[in-house]
Amino acid sequence: MDDLIVVKIGGNAISQLKPAFFEKLKYWKHLGKKVLIVHGGGPNISKLCEKMGIPTEKKHGIRVTSKEVLELTKLVLLGESQPELVEKLTDNGLPVSPLSCACSHLLEGKYLDEAKYGSVGMVTKVNKMAIAGALWQRIGVMAPMCVTEDGKWLNVNADSCACSIASLLHAEALYLLTDVAGVMENGQVIPKLDRTYCSELFARKVITAGMQPKLNAAFTAQAMGVSHVIITDDLDNHGTEIVKEEEDDDATCVSNV
Repeated sequence: MDDLIVVKIGGNAISQLKPAFFEKLKYWKHLGKKVLIVHGGGPNISKLCEKMGIPTEKKHGIRVTSKEVLELTKLVLLGESQPELVEKLTDNGLPVSPLSCACSHLLEGKYLDEAKYGSVGMVTKVNKMAIAGALWQRIGVMAPMCVTEDGKWLNVNADSCACSIASLLHAEALYLLTDVAGVMENGQVIPKLDRTYCSELFARKVITAGMQPKLNAAFTAQAMGVSHVIITDDLDNHGTEIVKEEEDDDATCVSNV
């Protein structure tokens, strides 16, 4: 799907979306692009788990998902975050297709490491025909979950989910929206980042655990052929572009935003 743009937004960002976000989506639709939004809901999942007295834990930025946490995750993502985002898009004049991974097995996957993470998965298969139909003249809204071949639900890191979808559908662009202007070093945005320098930033602990899964997923998507992979806080900001080493000799330079 060369005309597909995948956008990932966090759960907190849904309530803070600005008019420019919706205008950008309208512009893309005007150009004939297909748009799929993958949304998170992590903070609300944590709050609900705390309220219910269910302990939570993260390892390497990934939420360990017990059966109890999985049920609350489904409740938050499909019962709160997705309806809120759908309502905001609709209120801004954008036609929407709310999507569930279990419907027509839109997203299939497998356990990431059941012994370590519990019911956490990675997306391995996308129902391209069904998604293409859902995105016909509408913006898709998808929660980061998948089902196994035999129908078991799995929680998926939202960044990894968006990157897997973009890779498997051969999207032309992937935007990972976060709460900072891009990947930061010394208070500045790194405009272009290759894997070698990223590994150096990991080693120097410049990049924290929360950003690591995002970057690992972003580099995987870029390696699998997604032409433009951007980490930013605004669709109109350049942010940090993920590049190959040979793409730009100045890939590791920094600039003010």
